[in-house]
Amino acid sequence: MTVVRVKGFQIFKDRHGTWRCYHRKTRARIDLRKAPLGSAEFFAECDRITARIAKKAEKPGTLGMLIALYRDSYDFRDLAPRTKETYQRHFDYLQTIADFPLARFDKPAVIKIRDKARSKGWKFANDVRVRLSGLFAWGAQRNHIDSNPASEVEDIRRPRSLPAANRPWTDAERHAVLDAVPAHMKPGIALMMFTGMAPVDVLKLPREAYRGGEIVTRRSKTGADVFWPVPAPLAEILANAPEHQAATLCANSHGHPWTIDGFRASWSKVRIKLEKEGRIGKGLTLYGLWHTVAVILREMGHNDRAIADALGQETTDMVRRYTKGADMRRTMRGVAEGFADELDKRRTGIVKPDD
Repeated sequence: MTVVRVKGFQIFKDRHGTWRCYHRKTRARIDLRKAPLGSAEFFAECDRITARIAKKAEKPGTLGMLIALYRDSYDFRDLAPRTKETYQRHFDYLQTIADFPLARFDKPAVIKIRDKARSKGWKFANDVRVRLSGLFAWGAQRNHIDSNPASEVEDIRRPRSLPAANRPWTDAERHAVLDAVPAHMKPGIALMMFTGMAPVDVLKLPREAYRGGEIVTRRSKTGADVFWPVPAPLAEILANAPEHQAATLCANSHGHPWTIDGFRASWSKVRIKLEKEGRIGKGLTLYGLWHTVAVILREMGHNDRAIADALGQETTDMVRRYTKGADMRRTMRGVAEGFADELDKRRTGIVKPDD
């Protein structure tokens, strides 16, 4: 069995060889028959107990109390594991002001928190602002706070000096990479390239998610459904992939499921080689393929909602953000031609008044 460690919990085998788990400080026990060790239910129980203890320790009417209540709620427990980890990083950062009264939060206070968090990076500062806004909105619905003082606070602008993060790949770069990657990497790269699925979702994709020429799954980060009829080039790559016995659709050179770190390490070697050969530009990332699909769909004329559905996004905010660089010339030619045709129709429909 894989060794599982959770901060604040004691996990061991008793004298009968049965696994036990207790919260160290309170001795609260987790029933491993109902929540098997290492399962999603197990980690949910750990979160619930931790939040319950934290809630008792926090002062009423404070930010710390609101965070504890939220962490103990169904809304938090129902989040994907990766999303929980991200949220918790922000909550950990906010622990220094856990005793700050909710009644004293206003727009200037939120701006001050956001600006101070900028020492950890502009993106982290914006994420903290977003987390506070979501937390306050949740609390306002339950009468823990009167309003959401973070809702009107703007994000910090991305520094102009920074290179584009996860930039879209060019057509030439996509073809160059597909030609260069080894056979065991090609299915993973192709799935990201033709569906816009995130690397972590591609590498965890079970075999049964691909049936009848279609991929049906869920995005791990948002929980949104993803449905893609597989295009012919991708179907050909998957059909010619090396055989393996892994439960996942993609496998490494040993026939085992990929780890995200292992895939990135292999991708890094390919990327560096192609950069030296001048076949790709600098700055290619695996997540850049997500943006590539979004941009191509936008250039084809699809609206933000359709693109969000294709990429497993619940809202269109991220789509608008990452399709700003789309080349709209082809779409706008069609718009202009249609507009001209409409003007011609209207002109021929005009009846001249009698002289």
